[in-house]
Amino acid sequence: MTVQNAPNDALSDVLRLVDAQAIASMTLTAGGDWAIRFAEPDYIKFYAVRRGSFWLIPRDGGPPQRLTEGDCFVAVRGEFILASSLEGRSVPAAEVFSDFDQGAHCGEGEDMRLIGGSVRFDTANGTILTNVLPPIILISGEAAAAIHWLLEQLDREWRRAGPGARLACNDLLRLMFIHALRTYIAELPPMSGNWLAALSDPCVGKAFEAIHANPVRNWTLAELAKLAFQSRSAFAGHFKATVGVSPMYYLARWRMHLAAARLRRGREPISSIAASLGYVSDSAFSATFRRIMGVSPTQYRAEHARLFTMPPRDALPREGSVREPRPGYRNDCCGDF
Repeated sequence: MTVQNAPNDALSDVLRLVDAQAIASMTLTAGGDWAIRFAEPDYIKFYAVRRGSFWLIPRDGGPPQRLTEGDCFVAVRGEFILASSLEGRSVPAAEVFSDFDQGAHCGEGEDMRLIGGSVRFDTANGTILTNVLPPIILISGEAAAAIHWLLEQLDREWRRAGPGARLACNDLLRLMFIHALRTYIAELPPMSGNWLAALSDPCVGKAFEAIHANPVRNWTLAELAKLAFQSRSAFAGHFKATVGVSPMYYLARWRMHLAAARLRRGREPISSIAASLGYVSDSAFSATFRRIMGVSPTQYRAEHARLFTMPPRDALPREGSVREPRPGYRNDCCGDF
């Protein structure tokens, strides 16, 4: 279902480009003294606490966090431990989660219950998000209260397992992930050099949204500065401080990511892609693509055709399993975003 004439926004554009898909895939109950060690995630993981409390302990030296009922967290990268206390030995998650059972138990009793899943990016553009997110995003307090209904509905759908429950759970988890991104964006300091910060910047945001609304247009610095109600020099400095690159480079880079997705997903002629993105010559398009993506459009398409003809991975990998990431999750060949 598509909402007609929905307002354009850059975050939706990016999530659509990276083909973000949420898969609700696990439940965990635990009680007594317990501790589970999770390996580096092969996909972004999203977890919600339905009962009890526990410690989230990042293994990169970050401070432990106490999570209680209603809290959520997103694991983007790095190993971490979930535990009833800050002391004691942990067991690998691979020993807790079986190959075929989506539910797992650790310790004695069921003082704690956790539900969660994966947010997966099926394209090589996944680094657009993963490169600008912290290892762990915690959603608690008022931010967690805002998604209380979603969490209740997710738990209800999971427990009842009625017709369409799997799809409903996946969609609810995706909505919760978007809310987690909104929470992180709202807490970003201004001029952080992170493109997500532009989404809430009162000046840069207007130009940022305009680029995403019409990337084909040959925007000038003066036109974008006018949207931000700033002079060209003030706008250029403000944009670079906020996003991390100049406005014109960002425009070119976004166009190249759009082109890259089309090169991977179909057999559309390169000249057609170039023209549709506002380039009057194939050579100008190819030169820009090589400068930003590191290879020519032809090489890029050939390389990804080879990658994506590999045998498919399992649809639902077990929690804690060690596996090479699918092409594109942290693929350096797709250029910095």
